[in-house]
Amino acid sequence: MEILNDFMSGEELLLGFSSGTLIVFLATALISISIGMFASKLVFPIVMNLFSKTDRIDGGTLIAPNSLGWMIGAYAYSESMNYILLNLDPVWDTSLIETIVTYVYAGFVILMLIAAYRLVDYLDAFIVVEGEDMASRRSLASVAESVGRVIVVVLGAFVLAGLAGVPLAPIITGLGITGLALALAAKDSVANIFGAISILIDQPFNIGDWIIVKGVEGEVVNIGLRTTLVRTSADTMVTVPNARLVNSPVENFSKRRFRRIKPKFAFEEDSAPVALRQFCDRLLTSSNEDARTMKEGDSWVKIQSFGTAIVTVGGNFYCISSGSIQRELTEDILIMAREIAAELELKFHEPRVRSNL
Repeated sequence: MEILNDFMSGEELLLGFSSGTLIVFLATALISISIGMFASKLVFPIVMNLFSKTDRIDGGTLIAPNSLGWMIGAYAYSESMNYILLNLDPVWDTSLIETIVTYVYAGFVILMLIAAYRLVDYLDAFIVVEGEDMASRRSLASVAESVGRVIVVVLGAFVLAGLAGVPLAPIITGLGITGLALALAAKDSVANIFGAISILIDQPFNIGDWIIVKGVEGEVVNIGLRTTLVRTSADTMVTVPNARLVNSPVENFSKRRFRRIKPKFAFEEDSAPVALRQFCDRLLTSSNEDARTMKEGDSWVKIQSFGTAIVTVGGNFYCISSGSIQRELTEDILIMAREIAAELELKFHEPRVRSNL
């Protein structure tokens, strides 16, 4: 300490600085910049790769924006200069140094807010992981990002007001009075925010699910703080307020454990009862032997009704919850039904009017 004091003593050389003090001042700035670059290019990427729960985001490109490097450098510089001011007796213009330190610290705070706002967009790197609950974690990340942005903006406004010297006590007191008025005026927005929280807790659907709600049908693309985006089958985007989703029945097709197939067959009225029974038994057996079917105990093929010119046979099958499998199995069941009917010499009903004239 004494050696450093002796080094910074001497006659003023430039702007109130002695030669030794000027060297220390510039060296401190250079070291602070080096620390910021080191943290930005090496430390932060390593930390990101350690704590990130997914390999699809590279820490080297994600968490190394310039704002983070400058933030660390500014903090290191302001702390170093404060230490010199408090513990040493350099030859320089103290008021000038205090002003510089104040501005550098303000820059550190601003850069920290910028970095925090940017990093909110990457919360999914810590929340989203591969697994069975991938969709629910994506929904959590979507809502968390929206909430995080609001928190950063509100806190940033208070912090910047404090740095600018604006008294915060009257503002906080005023918020208590105006908060109720704002809540009443923006009750729909408040309802939507609570709707987002309800969706997050109850999880009636997640991002990627196919839903129907109030005449809107499509895939959930994003769950925000105020609205949820749904992409329809026509590839259009529909914005649905969260309050509407919470207060309306939501049909979630993605939650299906199986899909149902209900074929119907119409035969001529003079079809032999024995042949009809054989048709039902053989079609049921052949369908249940297919590996794509499930719930064998709840599957059936039965004669449902006799009409004046028609015999109706209905069936009920279940398959794995997949649209392509449902379509393929439906086609196969219909083809099997036609082949079995041909073997049993059963004729499908011809709806055209026939006459012996």
